[in-house]
Amino acid sequence: MPYAAVNGIELHYRIDGDRHGNAPWLILSNSLGCDLSMWTPQVAALAQKFRVLRYDTRGHGHSEAPKGPYTIEQLTGDVIGLMDHLKIAKANFCGISMGGLTGVGLAARHGDRIERVVLCNTAARIGSPEVWVPRAARARSEGMLTLSEAVLPRWFTGEFIAREPLVYAFIRDTFVHTDKEGYASNCEAIDAADLRPETGGIKVPALVIGGTHDLAATPAQGKELAASIPGARYVELDASHISNIEQADTFTKTVLDFLTEQR
Repeated sequence: MPYAAVNGIELHYRIDGDRHGNAPWLILSNSLGCDLSMWTPQVAALAQKFRVLRYDTRGHGHSEAPKGPYTIEQLTGDVIGLMDHLKIAKANFCGISMGGLTGVGLAARHGDRIERVVLCNTAARIGSPEVWVPRAARARSEGMLTLSEAVLPRWFTGEFIAREPLVYAFIRDTFVHTDKEGYASNCEAIDAADLRPETGGIKVPALVIGGTHDLAATPAQGKELAASIPGARYVELDASHISNIEQADTFTKTVLDFLTEQR
């Protein structure tokens, strides 16, 4: 199981595709309460065109969960540190929810390291203190099992949950076993991050993907994000918050088409 010492912590990562080949790199960044396994529906197709680097965001999966709060500077710095560790000069980047927010920060502040960016079910400012402060407190005091009952039904439409109970159970299992301090510290990072003043300076090609039924990062927020980034485009899928799973095939094709089109 590969780890990289980055910014004073151990980050767990995984590479699919020929890591020593010449294909471009694509980094995938998970949502809050998930880990790198959430990208399983996409990996086989993406690895045919890219060297795919997945990692567990700090506080998630097998990465370390140091005491927080965390910051968006740490979340973006972890990606740059991981790229440096693996000697990756430039990469494409695709992130969902919290991973999308990380992508906004990378595109705005480290554009020289990013080829193209896909920002999924996210915004330059996600939620508010009224959401994140009690969420972090509840994770710490009540634990992830209790929190899952309030959070997870918002991730997918009711139709998907009824149709795919095993997929939902898998996602729930990952969420429940997320480190509660790591989860809370990432809530605090999201709460403190307002990147709206920086999106106008993004120069890399950008695609924003929204979910029609997303209550956490609404279609209106996705359209606002796309409109604020010069030249960005917006695509909306018939999904809730975790669109790469609920609309896996359409999501994969949308991302591949954007990343491989000639410019």
